Amino acid sequence: MLSAVQIKPDVYAVGAIDWNAREFHGYTTEQGITYNAYLILDEKITLIDTVKYTMTDELIERIQSIVDPAKIDVVVCNHIEMDHSSSLPAILKVAPNAAVYASAPQGVKELKAFYGEDLEVNGVKTGDTLKIGKRTLHFVQTPMVHWPDNMVTYSDVDKILFSNDAFGQHYASSTRFDDESDYCEVMKQARKYYANIVLPYGRQADSAVTAVKKLGLENIDIIAPAHGVAWRSHVKDIIDAYEGWTSGALKEKALVVYDSMWGSTDKMAHALVDGFLAQGIPVQLCDLKETHVSNVMYHFLDSKYVCVGSPTLNSKFLPTVSAFLTYMTGLSPKNEHRIGFAFGSYGWAPLGPKMVEEELEKAEFTLPYGKAYTIGWLPSEEDLKDVRAQVEKLVQ
Repeated sequence: MLSAVQIKPDVYAVGAIDWNAREFHGYTTEQGITYNAYLILDEKITLIDTVKYTMTDELIERIQSIVDPAKIDVVVCNHIEMDHSSSLPAILKVAPNAAVYASAPQGVKELKAFYGEDLEVNGVKTGDTLKIGKRTLHFVQTPMVHWPDNMVTYSDVDKILFSNDAFGQHYASSTRFDDESDYCEVMKQARKYYANIVLPYGRQADSAVTAVKKLGLENIDIIAPAHGVAWRSHVKDIIDAYEGWTSGALKEKALVVYDSMWGSTDKMAHALVDGFLAQGIPVQLCDLKETHVSNVMYHFLDSKYVCVGSPTLNSKFLPTVSAFLTYMTGLSPKNEHRIGFAFGSYGWAPLGPKMVEEELEKAEFTLPYGKAYTIGWLPSEEDLKDVRAQVEKLVQ
């Protein structure tokens, strides 16, 4: 039998682990995914969130290792997206007397839209509380982190913040805490998660950080997200990281992302890397033939300089570059402090690089040149020397 894991006295992790998941909403999950749910044993037995419907049996089995699921009195839905709520119908079948709580009005509306208008849902708002025995649960709405219905739940006796998507990672692990895991890998996955899911809602995500700070670090022993491991030894570290990410602050670092047909744009990309290194600026090179767009966004998150290159194919940019720019601009990374640089080679006309330039303009990056930097046919050594020189001008 699968067993629950105690994270505090009478508080258990009862979620599911999908070791084989390798994709989520278009980005790679090379370390798998956990769908976290938490069971609190008090006068009212309370379940915080459920799991993806494909893993319902695992959730119920873990609950059964602690208590008869029929005894669940309360189910709190911090977020209605299917990876967190789609086991709710099954839970309500085995726990027919359980009362459901969700954010009002959006969470209530979404639960009814998903699972039927006759579903009884208690709506809660920021400042509302629910006494379940010696514990009182406190609710804080965090809309658009990353759906309108999001909220977090705080258990005062346990000093646990059940944060749902905020502070999470797509990271399958048999460990349940940051200090039991590879800390560098956990932080890497937390950053990648933010860059690919939370980035468009940075301003709203700051509300989750604000909620934590209002509680006070001294009142938080554990941040228990709905994905990945829980934070207990590095609570301040992940809050500090989120403060930096939500601020939109950029670092003096560069990203060169491109694709190439016959090597000309590739040579330009490498020349740009050399130029940044000559200026003492850390730089990451991403060839889109080899690097998934979600991994590019990991580096993109706080890079001040973003250089995007493509040759011309059929009067357009390469499909890989188009896909990256569609993905990137969909994450709404508008920031006038980010320096954009469009580049590429061409044969008959520089239409591919020009389309890159237009996309960077839409993203509201600062484009010092105002147009794409292009080279016809094969770049000479003099051409590549000039490419390197462009970096010095960008930095200036």
